[in-house]
Amino acid sequence: MADTPVRPEPRPTAETAAYWNAAREERLVVQRCEQCGRHQFYPRAFCTACLSENIEWVDSAGAGTIYTFTVCRVPAHPSMADKVPYAVAVIELDEGVRLLTNIVDCPIDRIRVGARVEVRFERISAETILPQFALTEVDDR
Repeated sequence: MADTPVRPEPRPTAETAAYWNAAREERLVVQRCEQCGRHQFYPRAFCTACLSENIEWVDSAGAGTIYTFTVCRVPAHPSMADKVPYAVAVIELDEGVRLLTNIVDCPIDRIRVGARVEVRFERISAETILPQFALTEVDDR
């Protein structure tokens, strides 16, 4: 039997290392500007609203809604072949930021724009845990 290809892992940068370190602790974090109070994601070295460099990492409640999604029926990488079909979604967290992730642990046909979701964590290697999201309620349509 052929070996399953290794799933690509994120390569943390100076701006994203705190995010990936928190994920290893099964915590979802986002940046918040100490100057204007705005939350932001994707991580940056400065606030995209007021340009302050006084940025801190804060815990997210890990809850939000599906802003948009797509169902992948052809794996984006050979390591994902056993997961098709799978959903890739943009989640709008309750903190007001959006992030790209997967929807897991639910039937694909139950995923809807606007559905409530909460964070789950998936270990993909000894070093990497990925924040993923699952529906908080699966409707019976």
